[in-house]
Amino acid sequence: MAHAVTEGDKGYIQEISGANLLPFVYLGAKHMMTGYDHILFLFGVIFFLYRIKHIGIYVSLFALGHSTTMILGVYFNVGINSYLIDAIIGLSVVYKALDNIGAFQRWLGFQPNTKIATLVFGLFHGFGLSTKILEYEISPDGLVPNLLAFNVGVEIGQLLALAVILIGMSYWRRTPSFARNAYTANVAMMSAGFILVGMQLTGYFVS
Repeated sequence: MAHAVTEGDKGYIQEISGANLLPFVYLGAKHMMTGYDHILFLFGVIFFLYRIKHIGIYVSLFALGHSTTMILGVYFNVGINSYLIDAIIGLSVVYKALDNIGAFQRWLGFQPNTKIATLVFGLFHGFGLSTKILEYEISPDGLVPNLLAFNVGVEIGQLLALAVILIGMSYWRRTPSFARNAYTANVAMMSAGFILVGMQLTGYFVS
């Protein structure tokens, strides 16, 4: 459901051919804004980032990762089972929540490189996008410009989602409840990630 392709969108894409930039920009933005697993991961990534410079670095790494695998995955018709790739995306949410509460330092004695992790999980998120784009059964006529337009839409959607998250976080951080509830919020995010993993693996085995 996190990457659901509506029947109306799918039917529209199947009917058109050639370069249709604006529709694909719209679809990309819609896909990111309604992809709650992407949004959860972004929420975790910026949870303890206060400086715009640092936020820009991590969001850029994530964008680089998912843009690369999304475009290459569709162009070379690399399809991955949507249940499995979405389960991995759910695990990325779990990972980020554990990272935020310092679990890896306590368990492993060191801190994994958060920038590399963000880039790697971005690659998996991109395969989640490409897998769903392949379901659109896009015409090869105008494929490259349409893919680029979809990616532009994804980035627009990501920026819009990020703006909403940052506005909410900026107000929350000013209150005493942030320090009290930051740990709980990340545990809740981790639980949501495990639920996503369970849902996707159940779908995989049932289907």
